[in-house]
Amino acid sequence: MGAAESLSLRRYGASPGSHSHNHFQILLGLSGALDLEVAGHGVRVAPGGGCVIAPGDRHDFESSRGSVCLVLDSAHPGWAQCASAQLTTALPTDALPLAHYLASALQQGRPLAQTHGPALLLEAWLAGSAPHTSLHRSTRQRTIDWPALQRWAALQWHRELNVADLAAQVHLSPSQFAARCREDQGMGAMAWLRGQRLAQARLLRGTGMAVAEVARRTGYRSPSALTAALRRAEDH
Repeated sequence: MGAAESLSLRRYGASPGSHSHNHFQILLGLSGALDLEVAGHGVRVAPGGGCVIAPGDRHDFESSRGSVCLVLDSAHPGWAQCASAQLTTALPTDALPLAHYLASALQQGRPLAQTHGPALLLEAWLAGSAPHTSLHRSTRQRTIDWPALQRWAALQWHRELNVADLAAQVHLSPSQFAARCREDQGMGAMAWLRGQRLAQARLLRGTGMAVAEVARRTGYRSPSALTAALRRAEDH
């Protein structure tokens, strides 16, 4: 293990506010769903998924129902090959069982997990990168009817949508849909979804509808959450 590497199990809940690191931070989802805003892009880390946050990228996170991730803080330059425009992805085949083993080993205080775990995770992630590249190329052949997806999403604000819901609607896997969203829309899938929700909220507010009713119709947790989202959008 390098001098600047640390492996840990972390539980996430309410947002602590945005921040950044001078090292890579690798999140591997074990349970629950963690929503992040990374350098202006929305991503979700669910069980079996992972995210590589590059040094200097400001990020914020929140898990409404709680989530647990295996987290690696590392300055190893090899992680630069794993950080890409597609921030979130299904874990490479060998990385998922390794993540579960390392999580168990950390809980039981086995010292070799901390000593060798970071290097093993990097090796497993890099070894699984080639299949994702060919998968990425194959998904480019499929056309997504984005206006139709927008219309469908506009009818779903009463429930909590996620990337898997969007992907199923266009017959793609979550990782395939995330890649296509970045290609076609220039943003992460959750960022695209939030943009659609916010656009609908703006439209309803423009009619003079009360903030509380707009929040209810567009799925925001509270009127204040909607107001904060609108204010952030204006600031950008």
